[in-house]
Amino acid sequence: MKHDIHLIGLNHKTADVSIRERFALSDKPEAARRFICGPVRECMTLSTCNRVEVLAVGAGDVAGHVVKVWSEICGQPPQALAEAAYVHRELQAVRHVFTVASSLDSMVVGEPQILGQLKDAYRACLELGTAKVIVNRLLHKAFFVAKRVRTETEIASSAVSISYAAVELAKKIFGDLAGKRAMLVGAGEMAELAAQNLLAAGIAHITVANRTLSRAQELAARFKGTPIAIEEMYEHLPETDIVISSTGSPTVVIRARDVKDVLKLRRNRPMFFIDIAVPRDIDPDVNLLDNVYLYDIDDLKEVVEENLAQRRGEAERARTIVDAETVSFANWLSSLSLHPTIRDLMAHGENLARRELAKTLRRIGQDIDDKTRASLETLVLSIAQKLYHEPVCFLKRRTQEEGGAERFIDLSRRMFNLDRDDVPADAHADRKKGTDETCDCGLDEPDSEE
Repeated sequence: MKHDIHLIGLNHKTADVSIRERFALSDKPEAARRFICGPVRECMTLSTCNRVEVLAVGAGDVAGHVVKVWSEICGQPPQALAEAAYVHRELQAVRHVFTVASSLDSMVVGEPQILGQLKDAYRACLELGTAKVIVNRLLHKAFFVAKRVRTETEIASSAVSISYAAVELAKKIFGDLAGKRAMLVGAGEMAELAAQNLLAAGIAHITVANRTLSRAQELAARFKGTPIAIEEMYEHLPETDIVISSTGSPTVVIRARDVKDVLKLRRNRPMFFIDIAVPRDIDPDVNLLDNVYLYDIDDLKEVVEENLAQRRGEAERARTIVDAETVSFANWLSSLSLHPTIRDLMAHGENLARRELAKTLRRIGQDIDDKTRASLETLVLSIAQKLYHEPVCFLKRRTQEEGGAERFIDLSRRMFNLDRDDVPADAHADRKKGTDETCDCGLDEPDSEE
């Protein structure tokens, strides 16, 4: 069965925020299921402030199908998506997934948040049932590659977060932030990082506005701030100098006409807004008002570029790891046909038999004539062949089942470690309950968002 892997996407390098927000999938958690029809057999979607991507496995015009369905989900014309999107196929798609997981394609190269987002996206597609053999193996490998990059390079040693960049931009506008008051609209991971950076910059007070008041209370308590419901936001804006918004709302949260009224109450004292949400939280017309500075996610590139220059050498080392692991994945993908697996399985049995025979002969410690040695070798090889006969017959039967061959071939290769993967001694010590396809994927590591 063919294993056509496609990655169709938009990111901060290829499409500005006005395009990305039109095709965002962050507020459509079950979107992956919509793609599973026609030529697509497996799918995972990833939607962050800097990228929206669809990973799809199937046969035929996979990319065309994805563009059509994606446009329908978002209510946008397919041509607009087709013109802006990049399409990676086969090993190019594999390399891209590894590059994204390793934070080499992020606006802030080396930041850890994208790995957490990728794990969340993978969890979601497992729950939806849209991940099968190829997506499972690819994502497991991506987590492994990301861990190698973080362990073997210094790529993350001086990385900054998007929230850090936002606060640095605020410092350029106001100079000293001491005595200034800030409001965080949204209480997710990005807001938490922003709060940490604001306090480090000397901000006087933080207000946290969120739709779920309990979450606002929880975050505000950590930073000695004031929690409010998002409906109360405009009552507190007149006393706020800096607003950082990062909600998951599909529509605008802060409107220009309301900010205009706020400015009158502030007697036109300047305000700084930064919108790090996609789709955007803040009406772009806010930027037309006097004494207002509005920046979105794309405006952070200058701050980020300064940080990237420090890590270019480490990024090259990281890409070498990505390239090597892409070749390794290609070898596994090639093995997902019956004949290579049968060959490897029989060779595995024969090698074991010969090694055990050699150990036994050494223990006997006496000279054995060639005829006896040949007979013993024939015996152990015959046992190995008979032991593997039924598994081979089982695999041959499963090649007749639609979608079954891949699963059982992959399971056999993992069961007998035919790909010689390094498996830690404690890999299964705390194994979660569930299918073999959902374990050992590194989902418990604490990562956040891009």
